[in-house]
Amino acid sequence: MSFQAYLDNIQEKTRKSPEDFKILATAKGFLKEGQLCVKATEITNWLKDDFELGHGHAMAIFALFKGKTV
Repeated sequence: MSFQAYLDNIQEKTRKSPEDFKILATAKGFLKEGQLCVKATEITNWLKDDFELGHGHAMAIFALFKGKTV
């Protein structure tokens, strides 16, 4: 599955865009000035608990936060 396919599936399931996740992560204190300030586990646990994402999909959002582009 391509990175874009992961992001598309996440948006379809959660109704949240990648930008929405960045805004939410900033509000939670996971991103500061667009930079990650927590470890992957905190991000993946949040996404699994709050959005019922699987590990692979949660890691795609983490990769997005680290700067991966489509």
